[in-house]
Amino acid sequence: MDVARIVSALDFTAGLEGYLRDGHVIWAYAVLAATTAPPLVPNAALLVTGGVLAAQGRLDIALVLLVVAGSALLGDLLIHRTGRAVSGRVLTRLYRRQRRRALLEWASIRIQRHGIPFVIGVRFLPSGRVVGGLSAGIVRYPARRYLIGAGVAEAVWATYSVGLGYFGGLAMSNSLYAVALGLGVSLAVAAIGSVAQVLSGRRSAPAGTTSPGRVVASGGAASSGTDEPEGDAQQGKPADRAMRG
Repeated sequence: MDVARIVSALDFTAGLEGYLRDGHVIWAYAVLAATTAPPLVPNAALLVTGGVLAAQGRLDIALVLLVVAGSALLGDLLIHRTGRAVSGRVLTRLYRRQRRRALLEWASIRIQRHGIPFVIGVRFLPSGRVVGGLSAGIVRYPARRYLIGAGVAEAVWATYSVGLGYFGGLAMSNSLYAVALGLGVSLAVAAIGSVAQVLSGRRSAPAGTTSPGRVVASGGAASSGTDEPEGDAQQGKPADRAMRG
């Protein structure tokens, strides 16, 4: 069951766009932040509306972008911290389902191998924000490096999401065009991130990172050493086959 698809289908924030249009601009920034920080909350309609209101001069475009990107980055940091805080017992439960285990191992190995380029690219994949953040935390990927990648990704995401309304002056009746354009930009950014991963080549994991399997085996404690990428690659073969399957 794909939780992201189910939640995305239930856009329970869409009704708030009328609230913003009715002149409650004082709360507009708070609403944008509250619906952007948590993961899996579909707020595309609100972001486009925020851009339209900024184009009309009712909101400040720079502040809208800052609020949206900043709150998204804060949510990413919380996801990363959650991944670091989970215990071995919780990880064991997460790994009971083969598909979930393969997905987390796939992301964990590539974060250690490619670093920041993968953190940027995975943000634009389905459920990538949650999977990437949790995996980075589980393998103890350095928070500073993660925040750099997440910051770039959220800046790009906020720019095109709000820009749909600001530059296009899109009304919600034309939301199909907005969704199509947003999907196109998402795929383009994901492709750029994938190319960057290939060009970056295989890299050693940053000091302080560890494989998810070692975290489970040690009961959630971080390893003090650096895992060799060759070992991680061997661990990742079943995950790659599962992703291709």
